[in-house]
Amino acid sequence: MTDSTKMIRTLTGRVVSDKMNKTVTVLVERRVKHPVIGKVIRMSKKYHAHDENNEFHEGDMVQIEETRKLSRTKAWTVSKLLERARV
Repeated sequence: MTDSTKMIRTLTGRVVSDKMNKTVTVLVERRVKHPVIGKVIRMSKKYHAHDENNEFHEGDMVQIEETRKLSRTKAWTVSKLLERARV
């Protein structure tokens, strides 16, 4: 597989914390069907994502993509801003 055909995993979520330097916490929600009950439930997970210029803030909707391990908890980077937080 060449570099041009390599699939990069991307997720969409909301920034819930921007208190760390060059890092944001992104909450990603997904809807899954419960295997026994059959009800559609929301599951969520938080990811630490790299934000080089500290440009993303709490409430922003962003897209993150998987990268090499940057620290113990950080293996994602913010690729683009989808929607600014309402002030």
